[in-house]
Amino acid sequence: MITYVYLVCKSLSLLFSSSALDTSIITYDQTHLKTPRFPLTDLELASLYENWLVGHGKTYNAAGEKERRFEIFKDNLRFIEEHNSVNRSYKVGLNRFADLTNEEYRSMFLSGTMKRVKLNRMPGRNNSNRYVVRVGETLPKRVDWRERGAVNSVKDQGQCGKSICVFMCLFVSFIFLLVEGINQIVTGNLVSLSEQELVDCDRSWNKGCNGGNVDYGFRFIINNGGIDTEKDYPYRGVDGTCDQNRRNRRVVSIDGYEDVPANDENSLKKAVANQPVSVAIESSGRDFQLYQSGVFTGSCGTSLDHAVVVVGYGSENGIDYWIVRNSWGPNWGEK
Repeated sequence: MITYVYLVCKSLSLLFSSSALDTSIITYDQTHLKTPRFPLTDLELASLYENWLVGHGKTYNAAGEKERRFEIFKDNLRFIEEHNSVNRSYKVGLNRFADLTNEEYRSMFLSGTMKRVKLNRMPGRNNSNRYVVRVGETLPKRVDWRERGAVNSVKDQGQCGKSICVFMCLFVSFIFLLVEGINQIVTGNLVSLSEQELVDCDRSWNKGCNGGNVDYGFRFIINNGGIDTEKDYPYRGVDGTCDQNRRNRRVVSIDGYEDVPANDENSLKKAVANQPVSVAIESSGRDFQLYQSGVFTGSCGTSLDHAVVVVGYGSENGIDYWIVRNSWGPNWGEK
């Protein structure tokens, strides 16, 4: 299942999505979240924790680990209660990261500060003014590529076979979201493409589960003449040997890629009106870690550490937002 954030920052506002904004997201049961009575008794806290463990399929094998995670869980619950007691445009809650400290979350699911790779000399990558908004040009007030069938389902990064593969899975997921979406826009067919082929076969620039770069992924697809389908070259989430026969089954291809003008939201809107667009954001905050619903108006910095895809934009209660597709599974953000 895809998860979304509806995001608003000074330079980029995000919405991480479900259609309805649930403002009561503190207490967990297996079907929905309810507002608890604070303070909870020790028995109520223990019951809440056990229900959360069951709902998220969590088990701990190390001695004392369940108890240690319970202390972290309770600390996150205190943060959630404090945050949601104030009238904000977004809510935080007991999502899949509720048993992690913020340091653990950043270490396990973010890629550190992303450094821009200098690829200006690489063929196929363009710096153009195509998305500069001209004088008198009118942009759509609302865009949502989900409604147009151009957004495919995405695998949860947590399915990667080892933690170091999470970052490569992140890059691959967003490369294919863009290519699949553009192919649907052009041909009308939404085809799931082979992420595993990129992990196995793109070793000239990317390094399998040991890391990679979005630009390099695009270069591989261009140089290879296309990419195979997910059905033919299925996803495993671990490094493998490149299947040369399947690599040569080129179902979807791209001709090139380009940058949207930096620090220009109107140019980004124009680009998103044409197709989904990949962006990098800073997502290290505790409120982002525990985000549940609503238009995210929390702190947004410039230490970019996470790749997401903008699949639309709009306005809600006077707040302009971007619809941002993430890949942390159904237990984070809106659906």
